[in-house]
Parts: sequence; C-alpha cells; structure tokens
Amino acid sequence: MRGMVEGMRRRVVGFGLGLSLLVALAPVAARAQASTQAVTAFDSYVSIVERRLAQEHRSRDGFLAGPAGTAEGQARLRRGEVLIEQVKTPQVPDAMLHDWRGSAFAPGAKAADFEKLLRHFDGYARVFAPQVMSARTLAADGDHVQGTMGVRQKHVIAVVIDTTYDVQFGRLDAQDQWSASRSTRVEEIEDAGTSRERALRPQEEHGFLWRINTYWTWQVRDGGQYVQVESVSLTRGIPTGLGWIVGPFVESVPRESLEFTLKAACTQ
Repeated sequence: MRGMVEGMRRRVVGFGLGLSLLVALAPVAARAQASTQAVTAFDSYVSIVERRLAQEHRSRDGFLAGPAGTAEGQARLRRGEVLIEQVKTPQVPDAMLHDWRGSAFAPGAKAADFEKLLRHFDGYARVFAPQVMSARTLAADGDHVQGTMGVRQKHVIAVVIDTTYDVQFGRLDAQDQWSASRSTRVEEIEDAGTSRERALRPQEEHGFLWRINTYWTWQVRDGGQYVQVESVSLTRGIPTGLGWIVGPFVESVPRESLEFTLKAACTQ
C-alpha cells in the first residue's frame, strides 16, 4: 500500500487526466464554453458507461473490464504489466469525449486501505502534491462524499482548475469495491496564488476541462489487489488544421500518465 500511495503522490490521473489532454492548445485556440449539445453528449455517454459498470460490479468474476477481466490479462498484471486502453467514444461537434482505462496489480495490498485513501479528501493536498494544491471534504454521509480540489497541471503552460466532486462508494463485498466520482463544478482559475486570483467566467474559459468523471474499481484476490481506473472527460475540440500537432499529444499524455501512475501505485 505504501507504493500505491507514493505513486499517486506523483501523478493523480483519476482527478487530472482530462485537464492534461489539451493543455498544449492554449496559445492557439480561442476561449471556449461547452455547448448544450456537448454537455448532453457527455451525459448520454456517461449513462452508458455507468450502466456497464453497474453490470460488471454485480459479479466477482466480472468485476474488472477489458483485458483485465480475463485470465490472460490478470496473469499479465500479476507479472507486473500495466494494461492501458483507449475506449472508443462518439464524436461531438466542437468538443471531444475522452475515455481511458488503466489496470494494474498491487501485491499484498488491502481493499480497506485503498478505500480510506480515496475517501479522505482532506489528505489529498498532502498525498497528491504537487498536482493537488488544495482539497477538503464538504460533506460525508456513509458511502456518499462531496469534496473540492484545486488541481495544477503543467505541460506547455500551467493551468489551475478548481473542481467539486460528488463521490459514491459501493461494494460487492469486503474484497470487491468501487467508487464513482462525478464533477459537479469545474472552474478554470486565472492568476492562481496571486492577489489577482479569480475564477474565469464560463465564456472566458479555454476549455481545457469541462467535465470529468473518474471510476475506480479494486478487487483483492491472487495474493494482492487489482486496481482499475476509468476516466471519462469532456474538453474542447481540436482547432481546424492542428490535428497533426495535437493528435499525438491527445493520445500520448493520458497513456503515459496512466501507465506511470499505475506502475508507481503498485510498487511496494
């Protein structure tokens, strides 16, 4: 579990993946606000994802999705491989849907420890530094938790996003658990950390991140814990003529982030 926490300390994919995808576009793209059509498309796609997850979580044998749910895939994970998948999403006018899923295996890890880590918003700024600048729990009622975070990502430029999440925890049993984290507020922060700091109005934002949902699934078996994370996000689209520049970035950043995080998370 120590390795799992240390890995997350260095990179928080579940909470920042969508932000990383298009940050390189800032110098060339106009500011953008999510259209009603884009938000509706995100909500519709999320409904499909959550129905699939609900079905998977009904059975211990079907708890994990994709290759990680097969005997061959689990053998690869136990050998130390990290499985990364880009899930195909529908096209959205003037926006992009992203769905990435990563799986890994943590020898000797315990489900209760991982659940405690995800529940404790107040510890995120310490555990997930430097990406998470601030975090606090807003409300907690059983398996329902609400929290807020300020996340900083730096690639070509530095971007700070304040996000509020509604998180639901669930379990099939003590060894098979999951959580669903849904963004309810996403604001881009200008001049963060200065006296001029302010949240940009929707019409002023750059569209780095409009929505992000993160779904964690963890299962204890075979002498350790399988960990799977799926991140679904909505960002602005790629400006006309820049696909040859941005396309590889859109694919490489989330893949590398997931692989780094999951490898580090499973290092004892």
